[in-house]
Amino acid sequence: MLMPKRTKYRKPHKIPYTGKSKGNLELHFGDYGIQAKEGGYVTARQIEAARIAMTRYMKRGGKVWINIFPHLARTAKPLEVRMGKGKGDVKEWVAVVKENKIMFEINGVSEEVAREALRLAQHKIGIKTKFVMREGGAKDES
Repeated sequence: MLMPKRTKYRKPHKIPYTGKSKGNLELHFGDYGIQAKEGGYVTARQIEAARIAMTRYMKRGGKVWINIFPHLARTAKPLEVRMGKGKGDVKEWVAVVKENKIMFEINGVSEEVAREALRLAQHKIGIKTKFVMREGGAKDES
């Protein structure tokens, strides 16, 4: 699963996912992609599940680019522990995704295969997304 190699300060403050993304608003590598329609936290497990769903459907053809990385550590205190005594241990790693950010890109497959592969990936991610193409604008929202 994705996580940073080295973490000097492992317990950061929350980063807000409100507002629009400043960068990565259009396709750079592939011809098809998934664009976020809302902000949210996407966990490393969700990213990996989406990647596996796409590559399995494409039968290892084409190329997949993942444009998000889980840098933010989310912490949690154990159950039935009293308040205080510092911040909890790291529970999971998440990527902060803001609105309009391109999360995944695909190249080297037909439009029908790309559309279905990205549809399967959209179900694995916990935020609203839409399918985008290099030639035209946004298509098929889910």
